[in-house]
Amino acid sequence: MTYRVLKLIVSILSLVLLRPRVTGVDNIPRKGPVIFASNHLSFIDSVIIPITVPRHVTFLAKKEYWTGKGVKGAMSRWFFTTMGNIPVDRHDPRAGQRSLEDALAVLEKGGAFGIYPEGTRSRDGKLHKGHTGAAWLALTGKALVVPVGLKGTDKVKPIGKMPRLGRVEVHFGTPIDPARQIEAGTKPAKARRELTEEVMTAIQKLSGQERVD
Repeated sequence: MTYRVLKLIVSILSLVLLRPRVTGVDNIPRKGPVIFASNHLSFIDSVIIPITVPRHVTFLAKKEYWTGKGVKGAMSRWFFTTMGNIPVDRHDPRAGQRSLEDALAVLEKGGAFGIYPEGTRSRDGKLHKGHTGAAWLALTGKALVVPVGLKGTDKVKPIGKMPRLGRVEVHFGTPIDPARQIEAGTKPAKARRELTEEVMTAIQKLSGQERVD
């Protein structure tokens, strides 16, 4: 209930301030395990996607959001906990594997998980090479992958700068089913790379970014 109330409040603020243009909502499965694989331009990407998806989407977030002090720290802990984010200790050498295991647990319960295949925010506005974590999740968890193309979020909240008013776009593509690689018996490493390439190509078409591999 708290999540729904918070999502409603953030959604109203976003509609007023950001006037998001959203397309492809009909491509989103209403139930079952699904991965939202998106380009990553700004901190607010992890806020924009959940409020435009008619499901509860879980994202990973750095552990520091839970360890702040004072009122700001308390508000940060409350917000990220309520949104259902999973804390990640980036200094843990096994952080990457633990993150995938946490994400897989979400999918095994029929949930929705959001991930950025590039691994980090793009600082030059271009779409960089995708890591195979999203593909591993899709193949292991037998989850559909919905490619997401974001536009304008880097203008609203540039890296290292204060937020500003602007308009953003969120485009959801046709779900990609990993069943083809699974049924074909493709070797795991090749299957992960093929699926990653398919996802990144779809993201590029939705976002319009130049690819840099």
